[in-house]
Amino acid sequence: MTRLLPFQFAPIRDGRLLLVNECGDYIFVSSNCFEELISGSITEENPQYYDLLSRLFIQADDGDDFAIEKTAAKYRSRKGYLRDFTSLHMLVVTLRCNQRCRYCQVSCAYENDRRYDMTTPIAIKIVDSIFESPSKNIKIEFQGGEPTLNWEAVRQTVLRAEEKKITSDKKISFVLCTNLTGIAKEQLIFCRDHNICISASLDGPKEVHDENRELRSGGSAYDLFVKNLSLAREIIGPEAVDALMTVTKRSLAKLPQIIDQYLALGFNGVFIRALNPYGFAAQRANELGYGAAEFVENYSGALEYIFSINKTRFFPEHFASILLSRILTPFSTGFVDLQSPAGLGLSGVIYDYDGSVYPSDEARMLNRMNDSHFYLGNILHHSYKAIFGGQKLREIIRQTLLEVTPSCSRCVYQAYCGADPVRNYLESKRVVRKMEGTPFCQKHKGIFNYLFSLLENITQERENIIWSWICGSKLTDAHA
Repeated sequence: MTRLLPFQFAPIRDGRLLLVNECGDYIFVSSNCFEELISGSITEENPQYYDLLSRLFIQADDGDDFAIEKTAAKYRSRKGYLRDFTSLHMLVVTLRCNQRCRYCQVSCAYENDRRYDMTTPIAIKIVDSIFESPSKNIKIEFQGGEPTLNWEAVRQTVLRAEEKKITSDKKISFVLCTNLTGIAKEQLIFCRDHNICISASLDGPKEVHDENRELRSGGSAYDLFVKNLSLAREIIGPEAVDALMTVTKRSLAKLPQIIDQYLALGFNGVFIRALNPYGFAAQRANELGYGAAEFVENYSGALEYIFSINKTRFFPEHFASILLSRILTPFSTGFVDLQSPAGLGLSGVIYDYDGSVYPSDEARMLNRMNDSHFYLGNILHHSYKAIFGGQKLREIIRQTLLEVTPSCSRCVYQAYCGADPVRNYLESKRVVRKMEGTPFCQKHKGIFNYLFSLLENITQERENIIWSWICGSKLTDAHA
């Protein structure tokens, strides 16, 4: 006799089913095997009996709790990000920007409008608060607007953090999120001297990039990007500069050309990032947006193209790398957008230019749309304990457990997915809602369907490629 351990399941094709347990182990079984499994009649004679036993779907009924203990250990590993608490701290040092992107999610300010600059006292106060976090590995990320336009706040933040680090046991890393079009040589030298990595924005070839990302002063944003990319690599080093893209309706069908552009410019991977419905992206939804099914179809095709590239060179798609790592290993990826409970506030937090604190960048974007539902407090007026231990964050976290969320609790992909409370609230004015059929659910379920169809009959070549991505890819904390 055997005992069942908890799992979710879903039919796939040809009478077969996918089973996924609480710690993320999965197995494909026939309908006959499934019937034997749930009826309790499965025996060692079944060819999948030992696979089900070793992957923790069943436990031999001999009083041994080893399977339960192993499941618990894997589950703790998967939720390991909770032990670190807040490790990613994003600072919006200015809302000013030298570009006016068609999909800008925060309604950036004009270049000369210094009302939207973070002051040095606020930056210092934020750093001091950051060092109250229990996390031993702190990442400080500078965002905007265009953060290089308020360089003094960046500089003072780095110097203060390095000063605080001397008397602490924390490790500190820095990321500068920039469009690269206005960065100066002296700023790049500072980045080199203080080990600041650069995350730039590249939406594709010149015609795609320039259409999405308009320079306020005129001219080609793409040309400036390429020029300063070369300078940044020369000063800081090629491995310290990476790029992110955002997919619009017009660029969705051009993903292979965008991938070719990343290859041509010497990047060692790409992150295919879907459009978020905030700011201008929401206002221009008819012009820029697309359906989840359309994104999944083009994304899957792009992955097929990337697999062909990886036959001769290492070039991961970072979002797929994150998802496959969640599927094939029991370890937390640290990716804020796919965590249960949600990583808002727990894994990452953002400080606006005025010291206001939000649990995610999307929550800050929502505030710019005149809804402060996710506002946690202000660093000038509230203590670390009041912000991170307050009722608001506790309420958000309680409402973002997939294990008790309608439809998600029964979903076969629950172990790999995450909550999206800000978008839920944006679309329904409710943090908790039935997720089935929502754009977020359709997008991720579609991608998981593709990945599991790939894993079901995977070739050795593709398996090697996937593990090279998991083991060698630089998994980013950026949002999908």
